[in-house]
Amino acid sequence: MPIYDPIGLAVHNFHFKKEDKPVVIYADDFDPDKVLPSYFFRSFEQMPALEQLALKKARGRVLDIGACAGCHSLYLQDQGYDVTALEQSALCCEVMKDRGLRQVIHSDLFGYHESNFDSLLLLMNGTGIAGNLANFQTFLKQLKSLLAPEGQILIDSSDLIYLYLDDDGSACVDINATAYYGEMNYQVEYNQQKGEAFPWLYLDPESLAKELEKAELRIESIDEGDHYDYLATIKHI
Repeated sequence: MPIYDPIGLAVHNFHFKKEDKPVVIYADDFDPDKVLPSYFFRSFEQMPALEQLALKKARGRVLDIGACAGCHSLYLQDQGYDVTALEQSALCCEVMKDRGLRQVIHSDLFGYHESNFDSLLLLMNGTGIAGNLANFQTFLKQLKSLLAPEGQILIDSSDLIYLYLDDDGSACVDINATAYYGEMNYQVEYNQQKGEAFPWLYLDPESLAKELEKAELRIESIDEGDHYDYLATIKHI
């Protein structure tokens, strides 16, 4: 049996059947959160400021990694960019093709081996694709293999340190914990059926910089959002 794809099915049903039933997201230490599939179809004007900034920074040949319903790819295609949408959900790929995206690739990041992209776009917590900190060097190695010599990686994330802040502003994190505090486990439910649990990584900017240095990459700039979120522009050293 194929693996149940709750987000892909929700996106597919919204696009083809106009059903806007929410997906429910379960995460460690959080109350369940609901997201309407229509959110994945947002226009540029409806996007958060950091997403808009990332799209404005994109240039040249663009690879949109984890494209979902294609809102970022479609905007860039409409602006005249050569954009490829990479997505592991077959249902989402079907939707993007029907929406008019010209280059849609059904694959996960680690199974894709094209190269020489000028911009790699990883939005909606792009660091999450790595899964955990132990896998981050493998993740960066794969990104480097896709990147042109003068290319850039545009990736966003959040520092979850705010979950551990005391009233005086100091952070109380267990230094003896075996896992990095930004490592989460998620599970998504749609139509009262849950998909498989998966790991997801939120990475603070300082840890990101240390990991990039190991991979001979560097942060060119950091743009901060309203609540511990940020967009990093990354290039070769």
